[in-house]
Amino acid sequence: MKSSNIGGQAVLEGIMMRNGGKYSVAVRKTDGDIAVDVKEYHSVIPWKTPLKIPFIRGIFNFIDSLVLGMKTLTYSASFFEEEEEEELTEEAAAKQEKRDRILMNLTVVLAVIIAVGLFMVLPYFLSSFVERLTSSRAFMTIFEGVIRVVIFLLYIFLISRTKDIKRTFMYHGAEHKCINCIEHGLELNVENVRKSSKQHKRCGTSFLFFVMIVSIVFCFFITAESQIARVLIRIALFPLIAGVSYEIIRLAGNSDNALINLLSRPGMWVQNMTTKEPDDSMIEVGIRAVEEVFDWRTWQKENL
Repeated sequence: MKSSNIGGQAVLEGIMMRNGGKYSVAVRKTDGDIAVDVKEYHSVIPWKTPLKIPFIRGIFNFIDSLVLGMKTLTYSASFFEEEEEEELTEEAAAKQEKRDRILMNLTVVLAVIIAVGLFMVLPYFLSSFVERLTSSRAFMTIFEGVIRVVIFLLYIFLISRTKDIKRTFMYHGAEHKCINCIEHGLELNVENVRKSSKQHKRCGTSFLFFVMIVSIVFCFFITAESQIARVLIRIALFPLIAGVSYEIIRLAGNSDNALINLLSRPGMWVQNMTTKEPDDSMIEVGIRAVEEVFDWRTWQKENL
């Protein structure tokens, strides 16, 4: 199987697909029509070089994904607001857009802070309660990693109980199925997409799972005696952990090596929690999002 450059994410009642610097958002509206927005995406990093350096590029790609994800999620949510928005003048609309951009950036920063606190700092403090029972640093590090994974899985389980998230996970499945359909050389239509896999090695869920695992390895090398220093080092290591995890996911997406497939398997299992089987109307949304930014027919002729 040849890996394409296209990737995406599920949004509220829709799917975003990105190919290079161009992305599309397709949303199924309440009247049944599909609304599509196609735009160029410019990285939050104005310099191209950091986006090409191994281990460094993963950090900035992670930030870009958060920013674009929040932007497209906000766009999809705008179709389902209960109150009609009043018409704004051009000047007022520009001010509103500026406020929305600032709010979105603050939300991304807050999301990163919460993620670091929940998945990096909290597991450390929870594991410290059993520190008096053992002097083995290796055991403590592994135990902390287990707590981190448990919190991650519990978080996914809890949010998957809500109605909106359940449907979003179905759109997530449609996104994966569309990409798998293309990469396996099939014509992109509802029937072929339906029978394609809802799991993909380049999925963000697998990336986050690798972050959990890679963090265990990095934490083995934290030998500071001060508890405050240990926490600060864990926080400081997060960008590097994200960078390493990105390279692993990137390698996995471009390799059918047996060892790489074995390492990818736990993340694929976790995807069973974040991807659900979509219905045909969701698949249609995914196909529309793909075709707005990706010439899959030409890609298949050149690569398969």
